[in-house]
Amino acid sequence: MAAEEYLSTIDALAVRPFPEAVRADLSGDCGPEHHVCELQASRDFWDDDDGQARAGAEAGLQALLDDLAAHLTARWGEALVVDLGPYLVAGCAGEPVPEPLDHLSQQAASMQVWPLLDSGRWLALAIGQADKELPLVLFAAVGRASALGLDPGGRS
Repeated sequence: MAAEEYLSTIDALAVRPFPEAVRADLSGDCGPEHHVCELQASRDFWDDDDGQARAGAEAGLQALLDDLAAHLTARWGEALVVDLGPYLVAGCAGEPVPEPLDHLSQQAASMQVWPLLDSGRWLALAIGQADKELPLVLFAAVGRASALGLDPGGRS
């Protein structure tokens, strides 16, 4: 898929209404406060004993993320880098973590975030992996500004 197609998917995700109930389907995971879409996934790594396949897949997804990030930065300015570790720790401690931060923190260490000022939302890109044998995934996610504590100007 070309960058233009991914950007089209991202654009649609950014304005798609949030559903009233949580659901998952082929287009991704969504709920009253979020959307998460898998833009691209690698193969799994059950037989990657030397780690070369994973390294190659990660480099390819990182290059795609960097390309998409450059386009999004040209539109919306520099991204915020959000450490997802505190959200993972909070979730593991039984504290409530808003979506899509809970979902993403279980797979990714950080995400690049662009506040969407006019809509009270933010859009993020992240690369994650649920377990070392499973595919690497490039995610696009949209959440409410309040989930990240963003003010109307888009900064936390």
